[in-house]
Amino acid sequence: MTTSTPTFKEIHNGDITLRVTTAGEGPLVLCVHGWPELAYSWRHQLAYLSARGYTVAALDVRGYGGSSKPEAIAAYTLRELSSDVLAVAAALSRDPVVLVGHDWGAPIVHTTALLAPDRVRAVASLSVPYMPATELMILDVFRQIYAGRFFYQLYFQQEGPIEAEIEADVAAALRKIYFAGSGQGGGAFVNDKPEGARFLD
Repeated sequence: MTTSTPTFKEIHNGDITLRVTTAGEGPLVLCVHGWPELAYSWRHQLAYLSARGYTVAALDVRGYGGSSKPEAIAAYTLRELSSDVLAVAAALSRDPVVLVGHDWGAPIVHTTALLAPDRVRAVASLSVPYMPATELMILDVFRQIYAGRFFYQLYFQQEGPIEAEIEADVAAALRKIYFAGSGQGGGAFVNDKPEGARFLD
């Protein structure tokens, strides 16, 4: 087995530039990271799958890493994020592709497959299962589940507080976030906290 050296490309979707890491030759497997990750999160899968006869690509989702970071919140809908995935797929393969999503990347690949089933051969999602559309808004479900308690995804819906909290010391914030998500951190940032707590408390 020969491991392919990764290469970096810029792929455009209108005025959005996407930084994409690719390796290998063969049918395309396109990997979409979650929060708070980058394409780098897929480095082991790029090496493994490219050595087994696949072209493997991992993009920095818009808003992350080397990809464009539009300021408008409306630029981050699932439809917009899915259009980026489709732009990468179109640039790298004429054939339908395999999509793999982790965490927030999972609903992105699910939505992509629903919007363009002719472009998708298969979908794999890690840590977040497929949830069909319902009349219930997921944020309303979270509000019921976490009534009277802190939940980071609800906190993130408020424009301003999370940005101010992280931007006060980006390096320290990232250390806390990554430690909390590690085996030693025990999910500290999502553990029970009282309503009104801050994310990094």
